[in-house]
Amino acid sequence: MNPSETLRQEESVDALGMIETKGLVALIEAADAMVKAARVQLVAYKQIGAGYVTALVRGDVAACKAATDAGAAAARRVGEVIAVHVIPRPHGDLDAVFPIQVRE
Repeated sequence: MNPSETLRQEESVDALGMIETKGLVALIEAADAMVKAARVQLVAYKQIGAGYVTALVRGDVAACKAATDAGAAAARRVGEVIAVHVIPRPHGDLDAVFPIQVRE
């Protein structure tokens, strides 16, 4: 069973983790570290403009915190981290507007 199936089955997707970097290489490094460090699912990435890109992960609060910590550390080794943030229990309306749902 893959981690995504486990997340859906346990319905433990109650946090949103985000890392924003300057440059795609740093973001890919961060995303790789996040999914390796904790049981989270990478749900989206967005190109903001001017070289800024953001990755979003879902999982439980502790997993998102561990993932974003690991991702930020990895990204700093190869590039610039702009912001790191975890939102516990994001409001349901965010799912309707932003691409942050766990994929089936």
